[in-house]
Amino acid sequence: MIEIPAEERGVIRVFDLDMAAEQARFLREPGALAQVLGIDEIDLDHVEIFPVSDLEELGLVGYLTQGCGIAETAITPDRDRLAAVQGHVLLLRSRAFGGAARRLTPSSQIRYIASYGERPINWSATSQPPPESSKLYTGGKVAPRDARNAARRIGAALFAGVMILIALTLYLLVF
Repeated sequence: MIEIPAEERGVIRVFDLDMAAEQARFLREPGALAQVLGIDEIDLDHVEIFPVSDLEELGLVGYLTQGCGIAETAITPDRDRLAAVQGHVLLLRSRAFGGAARRLTPSSQIRYIASYGERPINWSATSQPPPESSKLYTGGKVAPRDARNAARRIGAALFAGVMILIALTLYLLVF
């Protein structure tokens, strides 16, 4: 029997599934996994069921550390048991229980291996001074309106010069 406390967060439970591949695939059907775990319901969006062979060279240990963010030090005591898993594996995240307390009574084909806490993400950052480009009027003492007017005058002068050249070329070709 495995107790899941209410409002639990960031825990991944690993189970070895001692069953045929067809039975393991069937556990993805609504209600099937909940039934074999001895509970009413479970959120399958937070459950993973897959054959360990799909992980190829990465292996289950690599998947848990690199894919699930579990610290190497947490896995070290169970490394041999995790490496021994051959068939399908079941990963249950805390969110699968919707924050409710649960008492799991898994069937005999589901063997509990271990529980691991995911590394919390540190969202803090050191304070940075605002960059110069974010300050107003860093391009000099010219106001934006004056800069637009200057750009319009330059554009109008270039347009007039090109039109004069075209007119002069046409005049020389005609006469």
